[in-house]
Amino acid sequence: MGSTELLISLDREGGATLQQQVCDQVTALVRAGRLRPGDTLPASRELAAQLGVSRTVIIRAYELLRAQGIVTARRGSGTRVAELPAGPAPGGTVRSGTVRTVPSPPRPTDGGDPLWQPWEPPPVLRHPGNVLDFRHGTPALAAFPVARWRQSLHEAYGRADAATLGYGPAEGSAALRARIAALVRQSRAVDAAPENIMVTGGATQALDILVRLLVRPGDVVVIEDPSHTVLRQVFGCSDAAVVPVPVDEEGLRVADIDARVRAHGHDPERVRLVYVTPSHQFPTGFIMSKRRRRALIAWAYERGATVLEDDYHNEFTFTAERLPALAAERHHGTVVYVGSFSKTLFPALRIGYAVLPPHLVRPFLGIKWITDRLSPAVSQEALADFIATGAYARHISRMSRLYRQRRTRLLEALYEHFGTEVRVSGEAAGLHVLVTFTGARGVPEREIVDRAAAHGVRIYPASGYFVLDPRPNRRSWSATRP
Repeated sequence: MGSTELLISLDREGGATLQQQVCDQVTALVRAGRLRPGDTLPASRELAAQLGVSRTVIIRAYELLRAQGIVTARRGSGTRVAELPAGPAPGGTVRSGTVRTVPSPPRPTDGGDPLWQPWEPPPVLRHPGNVLDFRHGTPALAAFPVARWRQSLHEAYGRADAATLGYGPAEGSAALRARIAALVRQSRAVDAAPENIMVTGGATQALDILVRLLVRPGDVVVIEDPSHTVLRQVFGCSDAAVVPVPVDEEGLRVADIDARVRAHGHDPERVRLVYVTPSHQFPTGFIMSKRRRRALIAWAYERGATVLEDDYHNEFTFTAERLPALAAERHHGTVVYVGSFSKTLFPALRIGYAVLPPHLVRPFLGIKWITDRLSPAVSQEALADFIATGAYARHISRMSRLYRQRRTRLLEALYEHFGTEVRVSGEAAGLHVLVTFTGARGVPEREIVDRAAAHGVRIYPASGYFVLDPRPNRRSWSATRP
């Protein structure tokens, strides 16, 4: 970080010299963690002006700090807080060069509620060259066309006016909403007017707003089982009862919804929201069949419920048949379609969107306005340019080829080494597959993860994503290394 003003107060009537007071107070700031290793201290001339003392006082104070090992000083890099000496690792000595590749769950904070026990392992941003991390859902960021994206940003800033740089519309850039409308119409068969599309801070914000909008105390939210931890937390923070319903090879078991809701002590008539991932179910990878899609829409229409379609990973399909979105069906205003650019471009972009039935547009926009006023407009304009120039389509095409190659190699390796003792689901689409080791009966899931870690391979347990059926203790979660 750059140098900043230091919180130092000198007692000019005290017995200690001014340079000693500066030295002592900087030392106290370091010990309290206010100054941390690598932080830059102000230049001697700057600090002297701040404290109203001669520069000589500061130079001598810095000399005292260097003598005590509190700071270091190098020509051209200024005076910095010294690195703390490395102490012994707790619980024993760790050999140099070893890397922990086993993901560890955080401490439970739910008091034992199985809805909250699933966990998301933290991302590892940097790996040594010999570690293979199969963390799911991470796009191939090294293949992103940064130079072309920078050009779109440059164009967006070049055209930016007072409206773009100010508080723009909460619903998002008109240009981007028009581009999204064209995208979902062409690739997902969803015929949506731009005025029914809301730009959000990623798909998660869209989910959060929809929960606030649709769910009241005593209502029920139905989710898939297994399912993603984040969405459970979003729904679990509401006043609704969250009821998991199993999935199979055809997707959500629609015929089971009423029985599952009643088994949890609730009335199926109170179901207000049903969350599904029909294009690539998380984490099984199953694709919802046409029959189930029609059954779900009919069920929701009869109950007066809203279906929340999270269409993540829909851009990457590796089979000849590609089903249109659930929202492309005649759904009578029961389906909200949510998408995101996090997996197609990069997560830090934080741009998602919701395609809404007309009756939800104004109330959704009202909550969006209250919660964050607007999503950053310049990034939206850059994305609109990126799509309009064809750069987005070219990027999707390149990434599809890359992911197809990596998926093929992963499956070949799995079948080569494990043969009939491995079962894979989710290979038809998306950025991950779910692997079940059928020949590892009796071997705990954790042992499989540990064995892989011993060989420098980081894989992810799947059992934590299941609520109703924790039995898949032989499954390991794996991404098609993007």
